Amino acid sequence: MNAALKIPLYAKITLICVGMLAFFAMLYIAQGIIVPIIYSILLAIVLGPVVNFFVRRKVNRVIAISLTLTIVIITSLSIVGVLTSQMGMFSDSVPALTEKFNIMVHDMSIWVSEKFNIRIDTVHGWVNEANSEIAKTGKMMIGRTIVNIGNVLVVVFLIPVYTFLVLFYKPLLVEFIHELFSHSKHAAINDILKTTKTIIQSYLVGLMLEAIIVATLNSGSLLLIGVDYAILLGVIGALLNVIPYIGGIIAVAMPMILAIANKSPSSALLVLVSYLIIQFIDNHYIIPKVVASKVQINALVSIIVVLAGGALWGFGGMFLAIPVTAIIKVICDHVEALKPWGHVLGNVIKKPLILPVSKANFTVIANQSS
Repeated sequence: MNAALKIPLYAKITLICVGMLAFFAMLYIAQGIIVPIIYSILLAIVLGPVVNFFVRRKVNRVIAISLTLTIVIITSLSIVGVLTSQMGMFSDSVPALTEKFNIMVHDMSIWVSEKFNIRIDTVHGWVNEANSEIAKTGKMMIGRTIVNIGNVLVVVFLIPVYTFLVLFYKPLLVEFIHELFSHSKHAAINDILKTTKTIIQSYLVGLMLEAIIVATLNSGSLLLIGVDYAILLGVIGALLNVIPYIGGIIAVAMPMILAIANKSPSSALLVLVSYLIIQFIDNHYIIPKVVASKVQINALVSIIVVLAGGALWGFGGMFLAIPVTAIIKVICDHVEALKPWGHVLGNVIKKPLILPVSKANFTVIANQSS
């Protein structure tokens, strides 16, 4: 009998690296197909209870799904309409804002020249060089934005169609998953599916409620301070707050810049203080009561997956990073060979610093596990 083939360690590592490289390359190349499908599956999981509610009321399943999606689309269009009107007002005031920024830059140049004894011509040269670089970058970003808008429109059209089909063929898809495995593993499969559904529903529904609360608090605080376009900035801040770590920084930077341009540095400081207070309320009161979840992802993994999701699929990938990682953790926790990976994704030490998977926020929350 021939001895089993032994592969050297360096060969195994090479094969693993090449395999992972090929896998992520396929994910990147096929993002136009994969990302809408993942969003559709998550949305179908969230809307499942609503569809079941109509079905229990003797409504035809096709009509129940169509009615549910119609309600979601009408609500989304109403929100987009409000934001579009605010963006229209903002675009009308862009020339005035540009003029104010130019005045601020000029005053700052004079201050730098007097404070550090640098010739004003030299400072203006630095400013002009920076403006030219910004202009080049801006043109590139505009071109990318136009392409991204086209991609977003395609995705927005595809997601309702995919969601309808996922909800309609849900029994068939569940049966397909069961047939992939032996009968002895069906109980574990059912447990994984049930746990995944519970986690995704609690995460996304809680995240939606949290976004509404945070948007209300943001908009209210900006209105009290007197910052223009308070509703638009408040909603954008709540949406950015979904992205861990990075989103919150961008969310507070935009109203601070507008406050400096339109009012005064003291108003920008008030914006910063108000946002910090809102984040404190969000982290210590809203998250535990509204977005609580049973599965926890440690802070290191959450940062890595969010950055990796952004590099792989852009903004949409940053949002999908946490729920997809939570699903992977559930699978790892239920498969004996993958349990070490489940421990790495979650609680790996006695009293770890962890970030609840139910919240994607830019502030790390220290929870002590027993």
